[in-house]
Amino acid sequence: MATPVVPALTFRHDFPKGFIFGASSSAFQIEGAVNEGGRGPSIWDTFAKEQGGKLSGGKNCEGIAFYNNLINKLLATGITPVVTLSHWDIPQGLDDEYGGFLSPKITKDFLDFANLCFAEFGDRVKLWITFCGPWSLAYSGYGAGTIAPGRGVSSTAVEDFAARCRLPPDFTLSRPYRARIHHAALGDPGTEPYLVGHHQLLAHAAVVKLYRKNYQSTQKGKIGIILQQIWPVALTDTEKDRAAAQRSIDYMLGWFMDPLHKGDYPDSMKDFLGCRLPPFTYEESQMVKGSYDFIALNYYTGTYVRYDPEAGANEPPSVITDPRIAYESKFKISHHFFVNKPLFFMEGYSDWIRVYPAGIQEFLVYVKEKYDNPVIYISENGIDDKDVPLSTSWESLTDHRRVSYYQSHLSYLWKAITENGVNVKGYFIWSLTDNFEWGESISSRFGNVYIDYDNGHTRHPKLSAEWFRVHLLNPPK
Repeated sequence: MATPVVPALTFRHDFPKGFIFGASSSAFQIEGAVNEGGRGPSIWDTFAKEQGGKLSGGKNCEGIAFYNNLINKLLATGITPVVTLSHWDIPQGLDDEYGGFLSPKITKDFLDFANLCFAEFGDRVKLWITFCGPWSLAYSGYGAGTIAPGRGVSSTAVEDFAARCRLPPDFTLSRPYRARIHHAALGDPGTEPYLVGHHQLLAHAAVVKLYRKNYQSTQKGKIGIILQQIWPVALTDTEKDRAAAQRSIDYMLGWFMDPLHKGDYPDSMKDFLGCRLPPFTYEESQMVKGSYDFIALNYYTGTYVRYDPEAGANEPPSVITDPRIAYESKFKISHHFFVNKPLFFMEGYSDWIRVYPAGIQEFLVYVKEKYDNPVIYISENGIDDKDVPLSTSWESLTDHRRVSYYQSHLSYLWKAITENGVNVKGYFIWSLTDNFEWGESISSRFGNVYIDYDNGHTRHPKLSAEWFRVHLLNPPK
């Protein structure tokens, strides 16, 4: 099989002056300290355990002090903090009280939380993100059931999760994850994901409105949201497969970006889903439209897609089958096809990652052309390895695949900027350290730094960390 051509290597000085390079992480996935400082596995779990998720129950002063200290230390070392308010971790108290993002009541509580963060940290934080991957929470949390709260699936999914995932010896699943057992087999995957997506959009827009009204003029910051796309490539050059590829974009990126850009959902969703897709009032549409200073994009992988006329046949409606498409994982591609149409030259440990560096350029050009060239940050980009003991240091620390992944994607990112005029302002790898990778637990390692979970969580930089350091030492022109 031929190897796709990769552009020449790029370095920091090849990118525009002021271009940001960074590394992403998530509080729930890396912090731990479950029983310290009055907080659970994440800041949201603190509210869930101590105040039920509402500021009316009081604010966690120790938690605020922790993040003040973290922000100050980052700034002291020349690192610019970029803060995401919510990364899938809903306070259990709000889920218990009114169903979390199933209810419009979530907007007020999220607004209160955001207001607290702006007031406490906004004098130093200049880049804010409301939600990371609202599609994932809606689709995977309320349709596929692969992340908390695990609605829309049978209990066998929970049993499978427990059986196949390795957990750190001192790790206890947070309440939202334990809630999967309670929620399994509950919910409606044909309606709830769209309701959750709708309420995330309204909560996002309300927070942006608050920030612009009360804080932006004095704090001089910017605010946006993280969206994502598994970049689709039509399996064949037929009208049906090309349309399927477009629907895969409409039902992932477009589900959220279209309302943010024009105030309403993609026509392909409205036409097929009908009353299952909640409508915007005129006032809501106007509030959502334009509610971003920048768009952050997560890009990991590409996939072949084809039209699937049998999707959802004889089954209740589901967000999983609504697009009427089949992804590569659902069908076999012949050896002949791979030889004559090579696309992916590397795979991640996770079965959903098929490395397609050119996809990041195609993705960025699509966003530029469809959504009037917004300011963009690549907020996550990375590949995982399997979990191996530190004793096999060559395999665990010498991550040539990850270095190759970064190099190839940065090359195509550079082409998107220089050849296509895409307005990209920064690039963040995923992730800074190995972490609790949601449904894969610690079986999947994305980090530039190896975490030895069996020996006091000691940290060991990988080859990719040294590569990134050298890359960053090349100053901009």
